[in-house]
Parts: sequence; structure tokens; C-alpha cells
Amino acid sequence: MDRITEHPVLQPEERRTVKFTFDGRSCEAFEGEMISSALYANGIKVFSRHKKDGAPQGIFCANGQCAQCSVMADGLSVKSCVTPVREGMKVGTLEGAPRLPPAAPVRGFAGAEELDVDALVVGGGPSGLAAAAELGKLNVKTLVIDDKHALGGKLLLQTHKFFGSVEDCYAGTRGIDIAAKLEEQLKEYPSVEVWTGATCLAVFSDRKVGVLRGSRYFLVRPKAFISATGAREKSLSFPGNTLPGVYGAGAFQTLVNRDMVRPAKKLFIVGGGNVGLIAAYHALQAGIQVAGLIEAQAECGGYKVHKDKIRRLGVPIFTRHTIVRASGREGVESVTIAGVDERFRVQPGTERTFEADTLLIAVGLNPVNEFHAQALEAGLDAYVCGDAEEIAEASAAMFSGKITAHKVLKALGVMAAPVPQFWFDRLEVLKSRPGATEPEREPELPNKVYPVLHCRQEIPCNPCVTVCPKKSIKLSGDSIMTTPRFSGECIGCYKCLIVCPGLAVTIVDYRKDPANPSVALPFEIGRGLVKKGDRVRLAGREGADLGEAEVLDVKDFKAENTMIVVVKASPATADRAVSIRLYDGEAGKDLPADLAKAEDETIICRCERVSLGEIRGQIRAGVRDLNQLKAVTRAGMGACGSKTCAAMLLGVFRSEGIDPAEVTGLTRRPLFVEAPLGVFSGARGAGEKEEEVRWSGF
Repeated sequence: MDRITEHPVLQPEERRTVKFTFDGRSCEAFEGEMISSALYANGIKVFSRHKKDGAPQGIFCANGQCAQCSVMADGLSVKSCVTPVREGMKVGTLEGAPRLPPAAPVRGFAGAEELDVDALVVGGGPSGLAAAAELGKLNVKTLVIDDKHALGGKLLLQTHKFFGSVEDCYAGTRGIDIAAKLEEQLKEYPSVEVWTGATCLAVFSDRKVGVLRGSRYFLVRPKAFISATGAREKSLSFPGNTLPGVYGAGAFQTLVNRDMVRPAKKLFIVGGGNVGLIAAYHALQAGIQVAGLIEAQAECGGYKVHKDKIRRLGVPIFTRHTIVRASGREGVESVTIAGVDERFRVQPGTERTFEADTLLIAVGLNPVNEFHAQALEAGLDAYVCGDAEEIAEASAAMFSGKITAHKVLKALGVMAAPVPQFWFDRLEVLKSRPGATEPEREPELPNKVYPVLHCRQEIPCNPCVTVCPKKSIKLSGDSIMTTPRFSGECIGCYKCLIVCPGLAVTIVDYRKDPANPSVALPFEIGRGLVKKGDRVRLAGREGADLGEAEVLDVKDFKAENTMIVVVKASPATADRAVSIRLYDGEAGKDLPADLAKAEDETIICRCERVSLGEIRGQIRAGVRDLNQLKAVTRAGMGACGSKTCAAMLLGVFRSEGIDPAEVTGLTRRPLFVEAPLGVFSGARGAGEKEEEVRWSGF
């Protein structure tokens, strides 16, 4: 079983194991683990064969929104990423279209249970939890529902420290720890009830919200409806994009950081935003080699400190490049990339291929805003916050939730004053894109010990300013978007180094040896990789090789899950050294790709396996209605409800020179996800048990 047993941040928990089978093969899983993660832990990546052409399929979103990971489990077709494995469960490859199981005996119909609340918050991620806490402070009867079995949303996948403001959004704290803080805070408010494992199915025209919780169906009547549903990852069209091993960065982080399964040996990443850059770092922490990362733009869109820290470790980054194809029979075996011009056209002759068993797609996010649209249509007092409103960092999502809660408090008559304007101003700062990058500068004071602040890009961040006991680190301007400066006394306490989310602070110390200063470097990759007495290669801020150095000491701050490697440097390299270089970057092999073939074979609709060639043929025949296209080709007809392909279909129209405004959009399905018909009438099976409420304050 390929599980992560050692990690610099996460600690494996002792859990009871259960036995199950896959296609007759005996397997082992942790109790309560999702089937998909258990299969990966047992080395199984092919979950199904498509009914159209027998193509292998595996995990894709790991979030229950597509159907790529479907398997047969005890005679039923289920999404393996949201279905827990049970002792003795018989799991098998889904071959083609599943058969309906025999009708189960029913012992009665209970009907839907109805519930009145002041506020219903859909989504237990950073924005939803922040909103619920603000409502709870003023005793507003609030129900929070989330389809996962733990609160925190994407925070549960984030092992890195967060940027932003310490006082507003826990900057300097790891995402997994922020999730725990937000959940613990909610328990202080008796008026807030939380349902985990509860899925919002739809908002109906009579202003009732259908919620499926286990086998029980509820109709919730809220006075205010808050959609804090987050975002889903964008897909990308290229040959091989449906091979097992091609999936979103969120799915990868779910496997690695939530379930501690090592799903790859070597991966490649498409996308240089924060999501892709952070996923590369998480892979390295899990002991997975990163062959490279590409970005189609001239510069990565994510924070420079995220980009620099993976470059320093040896990950090659190729800007002005795109993915040409993923190749393999039963899964990814290699990826081919190519250079593009300023109009993103592939430049023939620039193709190169890398061996990899996994390809992560991190090309942006789309808001999950279906419920907000339904609520508005139904006439509910509806609000939206976090990524469901606008894609930004989780730090901004938390503050967005706080603002939204105060809008609700005013609408309910609990508060009279409107949300103060400076809150909106602060939110805009937290949502800010990276600003200007300053040139390299020398340390400002020739102290015997001093921090070197290697962050040069304007981003919202102030933890180092907050923790300095001597108040010697200050922002260069009034906004947290400005870069920090050191001016004053340093006692070498390491606090600024430990708290920095970008691993961009080092401590230079001349006190013991003026000719050979020591440099303290942050290190979060793995315990035992670097030891006292080792010879290591030093890397500069952007990855420049600074030569070898001797390791004088390794300090392990376990409470912060951060290590500090102290090395002996020279005066010429002391201020420039930022990290240890662990790997040699790969260049890839030259291999021309068959780009003409790519036009026809690329799959746009994953569920129904409708190709780019088929869709272009219909567009060129005059189709301008996605519903007509759906009827003719089945594109968008699959189990995901067009969540993964709708934007891609519009992209094909755009590439054909058709203005998307001329295209009639798909009719939205009334239900967000599929649900057994019996739940709407409260049908009870003979052996079913009532679901337990996780914790309740009502």
C-alpha cells in the first residue's frame, strides 16, 4: 500500500483497518476512508471503462461533482470519491452502463422533514464558517450544511502557512490549523447548528431548500440564504486529457494532504497560479518528484514567493508553454509540452516530452454559483460569499464571509448599522493580485545578526511584522501590500523566519565567526533529509546555484512543523542564500507532436466522450444553441450535469470565431447532484439506521 507514513507537517493517525475487494482482489483500507483513496492506496488507478469506447477512467475532481471515479460497490454504481468503504464491501470496475439493482423492500414513507431557520449557510469552508460565526455571536438561529464529513473546505488540504493579515484572517497559520480554529469557534455559539455529510440538492420556487443528509431528506425554510459553496476547477482540452492520472490539483491535494495517500511517483503540472505552485510544493513534501511546471503566460500568475520556493528546490518552470498531449495506455506515462507565442499559438519544433505518471491541471477556478442563482429566482433573501462570489485567496474568503454575515444581520433587523466601508476596502486589499516586484537590495544595517527579507513582490502579508519582538520589521508603506523592511535590533529569535508563509526570511549571524557567518534557512520538505555535517547546495532567491555549504545544525520546531537548517556560508553568499537545492531540474526530450491529430481526438465532454472534432463539425454546420448541440452529440448530457464541460464548450465556439453572446446556454438542471428518488418521499429501507447529528446547538 502506497501511503504517506512520514510528512514534515501532517501526522498519520492510528485508524482501524477494514477489508474489501476490488474485482475479486483482496484490499485493505482505513475505516471511513473514501473508496477512491483506498483504491489509490492499493495501487489501483483505473476505476471504470467508458460505455462508448472502453476507455479507462479514474479519479478527476475528487469532489463528487463529476462521475469519472464511478465504481460498482455492492451492486450499485457510486462515485468512489464521496462513498466510504465498508468492511467486506465488494468493489469492482464499472464496465459500460450499470444495470439497475433489484428494488429494495420499503418499510414505509416518512415524507420530508421541514425545518425553519433564520439563516442557512451552504458550505462549511472558510467563508461559510466565518459567516456562521458572525451570526452566532448575535444568537441568530443558523444552520450550516456541508457535503463533506469534516468542516474547513479546501483549508483541510492546505499544509502551507497563509498570507494576508494576522488580525483579519490568521496569516502565518497553516490552512489545516485555520480550519480547526474556525470550527472550534462555532462551538461557542449555541444558535449555530452544523450538519456535515449533508448535500444541498436544490432551491425550490416555494423558497424551500432541499437537503439530503445521509438517508434523510429535509426541506429547510430560511429567512436568509447564504451560498458559500466555493469553486470548482477548470478543465482543459488536449489529447489524453481523460487518461487516469490526469486530474485537478484539488484532487491531488485531497489524496495527499487529506487522506495521506501517495498517488504518484513523478508528476507534471499545468498552471502557474497559486494553486499549481502550491500543489508542486505539497508534492515535494509528500516525497513525489515534480518533473516540471508550465504556464502559458510570460509570467506565473501566483505569488512570486510560491514560485521561487519550488525553483530553489529544483523544480523547472517553463513560461510561455502549453500542454500538447498526455500519452499512455491505461494511464499517464508521459506528457508533451511546447512553446507558444504571445497569442498562445504552439510553435512547431519546440516540443519536448517528460516522463510522468500524473498530470495536474491547475488552470483556474469557476465559482459554484448554481444555488445562489436558484435562490434569487425563487425570491429568497439570498447572499453569496467567498469563491462562489469571486475567486480569491482563502484569506479574502474569510473576510468576505464576515461581511456577508453583517449584511444578513442588517436584513434580519438584528443590527441597524450598515457594513462599514473600511471593511470593503480591507477585503479589496486581501483580494489583490500581486503587485510590483522590487529589485534586489542589500541589508539595511550591518548588524552582527540580522534577518534578510527575500520577499520583493507586493502581496497582502504582514506576519513577520507582527511577530518581531523588537518591532524591528516594518512595512515600507501604510498598506499590507507593501514589502517589509528591517531596521533596528535583531536578537536571532527565528520568529520571523518560522512564521513567513513564503519561506522568504533567513537569519544571517556573524557573532561566532566574522569570517564565516552562519545562515539559518527555513526547511519544510522532510525530516531526516538533511543532517548536521552534511554538505548541501545553496540556492539563491530565484534558484541560482550558490555552491556547497556545510550544515552546522538542524533545529526542529515541532509545534510549528518547521525546521531550520543552519549552514556555514561566506560573506559573499550569506545574504543571498535562501534555501537548499534538493533536485536537479529536467529538460525533457525533444519529440515532435502530431498536432493535426490532436484537433480531432481531444475529448471535450468527459462523461459522454464527445470530441473536439465532433463539436467543431456541428458549430461549422450552424449550431448556436448548446441544448441543440447536446441533443445531437450528447455533449453536456452526462452525470456531471455539464459542470466540467460547459465552459469548454463555449471556448470551442469562441475558437471558431463565434461570439459567446450569440450562443444559447445550457438549461440548468433543477438538482445539483443526483439523488435516489426514494429520499424525496422519505422511503425507509428495512435495514437503514438514522443518521447521527454531528453536533448541534439548537
